[in-house]
Amino acid sequence: MIAILDYGMGNLRSVLRAVTHVGGDAQITEDTSAVAKADALVVPGVGHFGACMRNLRDRGLSEPVRAFAGTDRPLFGVCLGMQVLFESSEENAAGGLGLLHGGSRKLPASVRVPHMGWNSVDWLEPHPYTRGVPSGTPFYFAHSFAAPVAESTVGATEYGDRFSSAVARGNLFATQFHPEKSGEAGLALYEAFVKEVG
Repeated sequence: MIAILDYGMGNLRSVLRAVTHVGGDAQITEDTSAVAKADALVVPGVGHFGACMRNLRDRGLSEPVRAFAGTDRPLFGVCLGMQVLFESSEENAAGGLGLLHGGSRKLPASVRVPHMGWNSVDWLEPHPYTRGVPSGTPFYFAHSFAAPVAESTVGATEYGDRFSSAVARGNLFATQFHPEKSGEAGLALYEAFVKEVG
């Protein structure tokens, strides 16, 4: 079973539809025992970094996510669900989950914020989920903060500056864009994730 984490924020139904569309056995849950037993975990997210971290803590979910990340089971973060995997964000003083080094910064003042709509992603490193999706493929974004390109970056996008649009480390994979709003290319990423779950 693929657990889609419900911490009171995020487009849960859209993620559920996309994952089930490509053959995943998924359910939306905030139950810590269901998260612990899941074969894979999706951490979606829309909104404010501080509110997200507060909700995760208040619902007792931050430690279960950290514990899950410490296993070899696949974890997929989406948009704000990618940002909270890092140590910090300029959006709020609240610390992130600290599963990835670094943090998110506000997008440059030279561009319109939030970054809304389609933009291309260039793959910098190979990853099983992106195999078959050409570099330069457009995906759908909706965000005001982003992580700089760093060691964990597997995909990068230009918007004022170059930022990490996809990151990976071990069993973690996360995207700043929304695969569930990105048509066939987004579904291809979810399908590869589902196939890894088995």
